[in-house]
Amino acid sequence: MNNLQLQSLLNQKLSPQLIKDYAPNGLQVEGTAEVKKIITGVTASQALIDAAIEAKADAILVHHGYFWKGEPEL
Repeated sequence: MNNLQLQSLLNQKLSPQLIKDYAPNGLQVEGTAEVKKIITGVTASQALIDAAIEAKADAILVHHGYFWKGEPEL
């Protein structure tokens, strides 16, 4: 699946624009264009990134991302 298709699917299912939150919701780091394997976690961390690399994942899906309100998004 193309990463933009995945982003669109997640936005349709989760409606992040409707969530009043102190952190930005949605895609934070674009990554690779083709997503075949996703690793999930609660919080973005170096340990999760290392696990994703070891698992050869193309994307990481988390509840708590790296960026918070007031910080610039990539």
